[in-house]
Amino acid sequence: MPKCVINRRAEFSASHRYWLPELSDRENQIEFGACSNFPGHGHNYVLYVSMLGEIDNTGMVLNLSQVKHIIAKEVISQLNFGFLNHAWAEFEQTLPTTENIARIIWQRLAPHLPLVKIRLFEHPELWADYQGKAMHAHLTVSTHFSAAHRLALDHLSFDENSEIYGKCARVNGHGHNYHLEVTIRGEIHPRTGMIADLGKVQQAIAEYVLDPMDHTFLNKDIPYFANVVPTAENIAIYIQTVLTQPIRELGAELYCVKLIESPNNSCEVYSPDLLLQVEQSLAEAIPEPMAIA
Repeated sequence: MPKCVINRRAEFSASHRYWLPELSDRENQIEFGACSNFPGHGHNYVLYVSMLGEIDNTGMVLNLSQVKHIIAKEVISQLNFGFLNHAWAEFEQTLPTTENIARIIWQRLAPHLPLVKIRLFEHPELWADYQGKAMHAHLTVSTHFSAAHRLALDHLSFDENSEIYGKCARVNGHGHNYHLEVTIRGEIHPRTGMIADLGKVQQAIAEYVLDPMDHTFLNKDIPYFANVVPTAENIAIYIQTVLTQPIRELGAELYCVKLIESPNNSCEVYSPDLLLQVEQSLAEAIPEPMAIA
């Protein structure tokens, strides 16, 4: 029988505090900033549970009513309107960061469901993915910038460029509100619960991407694009290039840069050493085609 990945969405509201008892108040403030403030702060979490299985004779992988009941019993009823630091014993050992909450939810649901991924949104611009690999997880920061560009090759005439790029070749350029998703991966720290310091990750994105690129004409204001056509693909590669080392210096690895140029156009780039793994993961996730008699 063909296999299929199904997803179930759930929500819960909860508060947490980033604070370690072995650190002084000052050290906690330095380590976690405002997130260390007493008595904590809250979020409206959105959870996606992804499961893989064969489609049976009912046309389903799993009965979603039963899935809903399991998620409610094992997760939502225990976390909703709770203080996460005290909700589960695991969070007394490792702080309830987004990535670590996703990890522990996996552990709670794995005995009951054929999981392939847990995705947890802390808010629409920050989410974590966990796929059952010990302390390994992914964290995504979503942001945006506005910029103009022109798509044209210098050695071609306007008519020739128009044949390739259409309206995008017009000499005065045009603009976009770019939506950017930066995904890092790494090991969850056994005490802080973090792949990397989130504030420093956001600072690196601002320093190397947003501040230099926002409200610019990319062809003229970013030296890289003096000789490189600033298509969405090339912009994503540029962002990957400038962020790889700063993210590595924070103890994580840049996994993916996704650039959404418009609601209709987007692209994703992965570092070369990760691309093969990504292709393999995609191949494993795609069901085998049914034989045609």
